[in-house]
Amino acid sequence: MTSLLLTGITSLVTNDPTHGGPLGELHDAALVIDGSTVAWTGGRTTAPAADATIDLGGRAVIPGFVDSHSHLVFAGDRAEEFAARMTGTPYSAGGIRTTVAATREATDEQLTANVARLVTEMRRQGTTTVEIKSGYGLTVADEARALRIARQFTDDTTYLGAHVVPADYADDPAGYVALVTGPMLDAAAEHSTWVDVFVERGAFDADQGRAILRAGLARGLQARVHANQLGEGPGVQLAAEVGAASADHCTYLTAADVDALASSGVVAGLLPAIEFSTRSPYPDARRLLDAGVTVALATDCNPGSGYSSSMPFCIALAVREMHMTPAEALWSATAGGAASLRRTDVGHLTPGARADLAVLDAPSYLHLAYRPAVPLVSQTFIGGRPV
Repeated sequence: MTSLLLTGITSLVTNDPTHGGPLGELHDAALVIDGSTVAWTGGRTTAPAADATIDLGGRAVIPGFVDSHSHLVFAGDRAEEFAARMTGTPYSAGGIRTTVAATREATDEQLTANVARLVTEMRRQGTTTVEIKSGYGLTVADEARALRIARQFTDDTTYLGAHVVPADYADDPAGYVALVTGPMLDAAAEHSTWVDVFVERGAFDADQGRAILRAGLARGLQARVHANQLGEGPGVQLAAEVGAASADHCTYLTAADVDALASSGVVAGLLPAIEFSTRSPYPDARRLLDAGVTVALATDCNPGSGYSSSMPFCIALAVREMHMTPAEALWSATAGGAASLRRTDVGHLTPGARADLAVLDAPSYLHLAYRPAVPLVSQTFIGGRPV
């Protein structure tokens, strides 16, 4: 095991509050990696010796992005659906079934190659941890297959058999819930960390969602919820009731929903690339933050409602459209994502953390929002190794 000193860092974001402020930002800084973990952070002039040194030449370093919500196991695309939305067709969840049909027809090799392509895109843009859901198979065999493929790329895999009711169960939603909580869960559980459900009109109601989440919890999975995306509804309250780690989307919230998030500790996962792609209202991040809710930012990368793999893009949208400060947006894209995944080893650069980081071709993290759509990530490290 060898050590590596990264020096010449103009701005080092640690997310360590002991360094002051929410980002624990250090200037004229250095960082030592020992094997796969962070061993030391501090001022450049006081850095300890290491086996090797890389001078970053005045660049900024941030924790690697933690993308806590994505749907990467799919085939085909829905570019025509996007074009229709841009000419006035409103978004609905119905297009999911189009992707389901294409995914069922794809081979394991095709699906694996597509996930690999998207994960590579993410890594190039500084993402070091990604959650990947199933949800485009909706049969016992296809959901288990999706999760086996996802597990090749991440330990944070999410069983989303309850994405929508597939066409073959359109007249028997109760039968589909029984499948999701029975044989499908049996096949999926060994490949999953999480269970999720889309609680929304056109998908699953509160009673169905409760049954699905409780079944997953009983099998040792942890809960996540797609909540309150298309309108006010029971999703956030259900997430609080079952002790879910996150309620994601949170576009339409009542005062009671905000209170429930704040008091329960459920993380609000905000997915601004979806609102960009669907021309929907953006969530009110300012309202959530001012109420003391923990906020995570994620891409929700999927072929229908938002086909972006870029966390920097989400940061820029959060600052411009959701009234977050650049510091709040970066924290939510790193430490907030880690909180959403209940991970303590990532999302920060403190001694003992996994050495996951992104080097920016810029002097400060502020450039992530200041220079939107510019590829600023010059290098990504995962577990202390450049990728």
